[in-house]
Amino acid sequence: MHARFSLSLLLGSALVLAACSQENATETAAPAAAPAAMPAVTATIGRKPAPPGAVVYVIAPMNLQTLPSPVRVVFGLQGAGVAPAGVDLPNTGHHHLLVDTTLTEFDQPIPADAQHIHFGLGQTETTLELPPGRHTLQLVLGDQLHVPHDPPLISDVVTIVVTP
Repeated sequence: MHARFSLSLLLGSALVLAACSQENATETAAPAAAPAAMPAVTATIGRKPAPPGAVVYVIAPMNLQTLPSPVRVVFGLQGAGVAPAGVDLPNTGHHHLLVDTTLTEFDQPIPADAQHIHFGLGQTETTLELPPGRHTLQLVLGDQLHVPHDPPLISDVVTIVVTP
């Protein structure tokens, strides 16, 4: 009896979901509805407030330091906690390292590429293979969805010179 009840409950739920999906599909099929839906979804995500007084900074290397590659980068965070990506806890985030770039859009997830390195497991340091020359490093704390806090928690830019 219990198994039959669970199966009928499951089937009933599936039918309700299918009906809702089909209803939504016909509503969003109209060309005018698709563009309006995107801003509404983005607006509902919003940005997490930054913990008051929180600061993110680069512990190492020091600004204007000359050093060989690989370069060990150590992240600092004060007044907030580190939590892996996908974990929604108050006053937490995870590090993103910007290499030779800056962040201009603070209301979108931070891109993931060679210049925007994500540390979504909660790491607090890394080692980078960098070519010889001048490089900039900057940390940004992102929330569980990789979106910077409001206001954004961004370190000062650290400029280093990597020797051959």
